[in-house]
Amino acid sequence: MGHTCRGTINLATAVISVDDACNFVISNGGAQTYHLKASSEVERQRWITALELAKAKAARMQAESGTFEKCFVQSTLRTLGSKVEDLSTCNDLISKHGSALQRSLSELDGLRLTGEAGDKIRQVTERATLFRITSNAMINACRDFLSLAQTHSKRWQKALQTEREQKVRLEEALEQLAKQHNHLERAFRGAGQSHAIVDNKGAAGLGKGEASDEDDDNEFFDAMEDAPEFITVPADPQFHKSEPLAMNPDSPSQELVPLKKRRTRIPDKPNYSLNLWSIMKNCIGKDLSKIPMPVNFNEPISMLQRLSEDLEYHELLDKAAKCHSSLEQMCYVVAFCVSAYSTTVYRTGKPFNPLLGETFELDRRRESGYRSLCEQVSHHPPAAAHHVISDRGWTLRQEITVASKFRGKYLSIMPLGTIHAIFEKSNNHYTWKKVTTTVHNIIVGKLWIDQSGEIDIVNHTTGDRCHLKFAPYSYFSRDVARKVTGVVMDKNGKAHYVLSGTWDEKMEFSRVMQSSRGGENGTEGKQKTVYQTLKARELWKRNPLPDGAESMYYFTALALTLNEPEEGVAPTDSRRRPDQRLMEDGRWDEANGEKQRLEEKQRSVRREREREAASAPHDTHKALWFESCEDQITGEQVHIYKGGYWEAKELGNWEGCPDIY
Repeated sequence: MGHTCRGTINLATAVISVDDACNFVISNGGAQTYHLKASSEVERQRWITALELAKAKAARMQAESGTFEKCFVQSTLRTLGSKVEDLSTCNDLISKHGSALQRSLSELDGLRLTGEAGDKIRQVTERATLFRITSNAMINACRDFLSLAQTHSKRWQKALQTEREQKVRLEEALEQLAKQHNHLERAFRGAGQSHAIVDNKGAAGLGKGEASDEDDDNEFFDAMEDAPEFITVPADPQFHKSEPLAMNPDSPSQELVPLKKRRTRIPDKPNYSLNLWSIMKNCIGKDLSKIPMPVNFNEPISMLQRLSEDLEYHELLDKAAKCHSSLEQMCYVVAFCVSAYSTTVYRTGKPFNPLLGETFELDRRRESGYRSLCEQVSHHPPAAAHHVISDRGWTLRQEITVASKFRGKYLSIMPLGTIHAIFEKSNNHYTWKKVTTTVHNIIVGKLWIDQSGEIDIVNHTTGDRCHLKFAPYSYFSRDVARKVTGVVMDKNGKAHYVLSGTWDEKMEFSRVMQSSRGGENGTEGKQKTVYQTLKARELWKRNPLPDGAESMYYFTALALTLNEPEEGVAPTDSRRRPDQRLMEDGRWDEANGEKQRLEEKQRSVRREREREAASAPHDTHKALWFESCEDQITGEQVHIYKGGYWEAKELGNWEGCPDIY
């Protein structure tokens, strides 16, 4: 029972008891207990009888299996023991005859060649013959022992290999069954139904884990990590007939042709070997931002550029700005929030830690209507301020502080800070936070990334809210991997839209027509809400990666252009950072040396600044393009863009920029 599924009960040791006329209980005497309900007393008795017979058979098989294995082992040990005794006897005889032969040879050396010589020679010959016979016997005994050991060794190896293959087959079958069930479940949810039947009596019975009595064929599933908080079913056809457009149709807009052709490739990633453990063994439990790391762990962009990648799907905010309904607008904001993680699914490289005062601009005003500016406003703790203004009616700002911990097997990255999205036309102001990113198999195995946690996206103008859940990966879960679910509610708590999908692929939304309280979740006693929804529609879908992305750090089309050299940017721009440029060009040894020089220069500047302001207990650095103030919405101390950057760029006046490179 060492490889059984989570939540199973060993039938051989199970306790089966009767609850009432139709209910019975199966328990393992500990934490696992299942309450089952039959359709009638006769049906209950049939189940009890069948389970008792199966329990007796399981116990008998378990006992027989244990007895057979014990007898087999004892018999093998007795055989091997007797062979060892034979070897010991032969060893004693060889020692005895060898000593006698040695004495005879010694006596032969002391004799003169007389008549006695013939007798002694015959005696030595006899001794030698006995020694040869005994030696041959020992050799044969050793050969028998070796043959027996090899035979049993092959048998044990074959049995072990069979067990391993069976385990692999069972795991593959379990995974295939989970995929098939998930496919059928999604097909069922997507199919059009004549109407949704909600049986109050059957739903109330779910408190003990049973399905509705009206179902002829009941299905039983393994326990999940986290039970869903709500259930969606197709709505009544009457709602489909009068269904309004869930989203405002996009008016045909003229696409702006980019004035500059952006690059589509960067130099391929070189294959350099590195002893990972020799570096990481001293990092356990420490903040990763304070540990000097070689560029071998990096990707050739900075954290400021990585933050700008949130704009990969900026068109979602363009669509949100056109919405007249705040609830519909919330759906697009949620999709934008989720889409920011789609670029991380294969990105196991660490971005460069920005230097204090480093900036990054992303001017896509003529192509996509927005301008973005990031600045590193603090070094310990590392914090970056980001401001985006769009000609299409929205503004995005955030200040993110990244906390990271290395735990030996995995790396946890916790972004701290609040993201704000403001729409000019409606004056709707949304806020949300980021979830935790986990990088698994740091030391051994293939690196993979997971996003997990729960966040609330809030419209502070109308009171609308969406509770979004990123489900952590679980091998035993029946759900699709990287699943995201959420419900959009108004200020009164009434549900209007249900959102579902995955953070690496797509998001869909369904309009809620009716909702009702269902049965209880048996493990926690919480009631599930049943939402009757219209057919799901696609909100967002991930763009495919460029050709050859696996050799270019799995960069997206936008990420490939972020470090492209541009004229007129600030001297503190990430594109001008020398170690990052050397790494992109494949010159990693030179990049490591340049990285150490930049970090030491930054430490020297900080020590000098602290000496000049010895009375100040904290770092006296002030951001150039952002100013520190209290956020009116969250009450947090944040950095807000104070203006002046784009005007300085137009004039080509960068006199206030520090020399950080």
